[in-house]
Amino acid sequence: MKYPIRDMINRRAAGEKAGMYSACTANAHVLRAVFAAAREHGSAARPVLPVLIEATANQCNQFGGYTGMVPADFVRFVCTLSREAGYDSSLLILGGDHLGPLVWQDEPEKTAMAKAEDLVRAYVAAGFRKIHLDTSMRLADDDAAVRLSDETIARRAVRLALACEEEAARTGVYPEYVIGSEVPIPGGTQEEEDGVCVTSPADFEQTFLAFRTAFEAAGLSDAFARVVGVVVQPGVEFGDDQIIEYNRAKAADLTRKCGESAYRQIVFEGHSTDYQTPASLREMVEDGIAILKVGPALTFYFREAVFALAEIEQELGIGDPSDFKAVLESAMQGAPDNWQKYYRGTEAEQAYKRKYSLSDRSRYYFPDDRVREAFAKLIQNIDRSEAPISILSQYLPSALARLRRAGKKAPYAAEDLIEARIKDVIEEYLYATGDIRDDHCFNRNLIFSQ
Repeated sequence: MKYPIRDMINRRAAGEKAGMYSACTANAHVLRAVFAAAREHGSAARPVLPVLIEATANQCNQFGGYTGMVPADFVRFVCTLSREAGYDSSLLILGGDHLGPLVWQDEPEKTAMAKAEDLVRAYVAAGFRKIHLDTSMRLADDDAAVRLSDETIARRAVRLALACEEEAARTGVYPEYVIGSEVPIPGGTQEEEDGVCVTSPADFEQTFLAFRTAFEAAGLSDAFARVVGVVVQPGVEFGDDQIIEYNRAKAADLTRKCGESAYRQIVFEGHSTDYQTPASLREMVEDGIAILKVGPALTFYFREAVFALAEIEQELGIGDPSDFKAVLESAMQGAPDNWQKYYRGTEAEQAYKRKYSLSDRSRYYFPDDRVREAFAKLIQNIDRSEAPISILSQYLPSALARLRRAGKKAPYAAEDLIEARIKDVIEEYLYATGDIRDDHCFNRNLIFSQ
């Protein structure tokens, strides 16, 4: 599968309502569930589904990012997990999301773009095959009062594309590109409280034309032919406890563009598709928003499963408990940088959001040594307790039902219960992308799927 996203676009051109979801996470438990689901839901045509996993520029860069991994480390990490899961790594697609000067936007263009060039070179050299070129953010020497022009954005993106192409020439394996950004202009308007501003057809066309002109002027026509997606805002978003659902009528003017001959070689990429219903996700794919990015929802359901196990531990009165929830709360309070500017309100409201916000900033704290130790103790306590199915039904009903349908017998391992819960949301995306048949009995009882 030299160009797997192009293959998906070709299948759409042949009449399939095909799509692809992108798991934007570095959580090992989530990634194992992603690989397992890809193996379980293959078909005669594709016995094992391809998997698209992405890392963001702030998560993983040449200086380590918040994960502490450079791009080559991330590749080794994911490939190790895929081998352990028995997944064919030749079907693995690695993507780099928001690659550009995002991390260095407080620096002037000269230094920020030089670091961004090093960033994309590191991604391509490590084996990332889907590169999102994102130069939409203002840099320190840009006029803060003036909207960054499409020409400036495209010019900077071309610098990054040249760096990618130069690096790819070393191996002869060239990446596919995604251009544009769904990030609205700071202070931009919203349609109403229950909606966000959908990308206008004119803005999409202007972005596409500006990038094509800049690429061709730089002698990068071959690279532009590998542009497979444009990031748009189709009108979906989520907050701490709010979900803005996809409304295909409001997005219709934009999505009709995918049917025009000038744009049939690309699809739209939707970010922040987390927590959409399966029906909405399917509509998005049908409408041409065929790359669905999901991240916080995956770790939200992971966290939810872990909290459920912590409740079970408490209910069973297990001696020497892990106190997992208290340990996680302590870690978050001790290092507030990853949540403090995102969670507003009173102290009680912030405490609630640290646990239950849909943006799931708790995901940044699971690598903390204290949290890891408490998690390991929790898993050990649950496994030793052989938790009865009656209490599993109370706290993890969908996970229990999934394991029973799969023919697994009690006692149920804690890790299996966690993986089963994560698969609930993964299967909603596989349904949306056409990889699970319409009559497949995936879990329809999630609170966000009613």
